[in-house]
Amino acid sequence: MVDADQTFVIVGGGLAGAKAAETLRAEGFTGRVILICDERDHPYERPPLSKGYLLGKEERDSVFVQEPAWYAANDIELHLGQTVDAIDRTAKTVHFGEDGTVVRYDKLLLATGAEPRRLDIPGTDLAGVHHLRRLAHAERLKQVLTRLGRDNGHLVIAGAGWIGLEVAAAAREYGAEVTVVGHGPTPLHGVLGPELGALFAELHREHGVRFHFGRRLTEIVGQDGMVLAARTDDGEEYPAHDVLAAIGAAPRTHLAEAAGLEIADRAHGGGIVVDERLRTSDPDIYAAGDVVSFPHALFGTRVRVEHWANALNGGPAAARAMLGQDVTYDRVPYFFSDQYDLGMEYSGWAPPGTYDQVVIRGDAGKREFIAFWLKDGRVLAGMNVNVWDVTDKIQRLVRSKARVNTENLADPHIPLEDLGP
Repeated sequence: MVDADQTFVIVGGGLAGAKAAETLRAEGFTGRVILICDERDHPYERPPLSKGYLLGKEERDSVFVQEPAWYAANDIELHLGQTVDAIDRTAKTVHFGEDGTVVRYDKLLLATGAEPRRLDIPGTDLAGVHHLRRLAHAERLKQVLTRLGRDNGHLVIAGAGWIGLEVAAAAREYGAEVTVVGHGPTPLHGVLGPELGALFAELHREHGVRFHFGRRLTEIVGQDGMVLAARTDDGEEYPAHDVLAAIGAAPRTHLAEAAGLEIADRAHGGGIVVDERLRTSDPDIYAAGDVVSFPHALFGTRVRVEHWANALNGGPAAARAMLGQDVTYDRVPYFFSDQYDLGMEYSGWAPPGTYDQVVIRGDAGKREFIAFWLKDGRVLAGMNVNVWDVTDKIQRLVRSKARVNTENLADPHIPLEDLGP
């Protein structure tokens, strides 16, 4: 039972944490809500950092979840630039790292997110080596891309995932020279597989991006603290004025691990283990967002999803569960990307090895199509490329688990809603 004397603490000031705080108030919770953010900026959304804001098409203020005044107006105790270095589950307290403040909680939400994986090679301490996860990173990278475009400079990107490709597209729009080094055979291989990965490689090559597949960086060469070149494990050397490390993100589980909470193995994403209510192995501690490994009944396994929609929906779901509401978190994973004139949305979960067929509906050559990943005739995931207002229909197909006629699935003249059960 929840009452006005209770204190709910949220550790993590990203989208998941901010939306959880918002939901607690929207659902009528009148107790203390304490939101702790290790950044000095108010909670913000991350997609613009590699898209509109990085390109200069969106203003800085547009990235924030709420106006700064909203938190005080809704009696949210917001602690910016503060870290939590310990949780005492017996005393039900969190301990601030900076000033030693101790706060007691009745319910605790961990929304600590993920952090960029680091290159473990010589030269990463040079001034021209960058990551992209935080607003401060994006602000710095905007300046870098502007300079590279002005001076015809070279950017080497380690990693051919979504962040790497979105930054590559932005860099080319600024006019920079771009080389992408990826360890897979195609871009996005671990998400889309070879069939659709090749399409993204072609898109970027048309815009002047150079790829070096099946390789990793082994050294960043510099002089006087500045980047000069990047070397790969086959002995190649690429000129570079700056290097972006975009080799993925790791869930920030150290706080949960130190508190003795259950952590998933690497095969299931390595995040904090939660149940369908987003409750951890401690019944008074919940978790949401990038850091969570949750059981997904639709796919029959645990999944960890590092995308905007998971934070957007997971934070509110956790908040409702903390309030004692009947919650089952089973959203179909969703993400989107914009690169040059290509816009796409992906719904579902179909990593390589889980599907046996890819069906294309539309014109892949014109990059106006929907791709479907299937297993035993059932749709696991769908990606619409420059085709809009179909996400709900794709997600219904995924949820239905119905066997579909693949010829009808490929026929754009047959409505998607006619293919389900």
